[in-house]
Amino acid sequence: MMRTSGIYLAAAMLEIGGCFAVWSVLRRDAALGWLALAAAALAGFAWLLAQSEQAFAGRAFAAYGGVYVAASLAWLAAVERTAPTASDLIGGALVLAGATVIVWGARA
Repeated sequence: MMRTSGIYLAAAMLEIGGCFAVWSVLRRDAALGWLALAAAALAGFAWLLAQSEQAFAGRAFAAYGGVYVAASLAWLAAVERTAPTASDLIGGALVLAGATVIVWGARA
């Protein structure tokens, strides 16, 4: 479980960073060189997610989704310097709970 959690967290950082780089080019006029970093980050994200211990890709992706939402809210606070709202935090907790049910249910 710890290995999978680490994979999901690292994958989330790569996916969010890669998507943020593309977003920055398109919405903030960042240099086009950021697209190369985005491509590398997104390739790393896909590779990492494939290393998950889940037997089925769909289950791995569903469980990862909860981690992605929570990591996105952390990114919002840490990188974009915007405090998550109460509804952000409640929603994040709900999707993390759902991801936990998926992972633990698969182990039963």
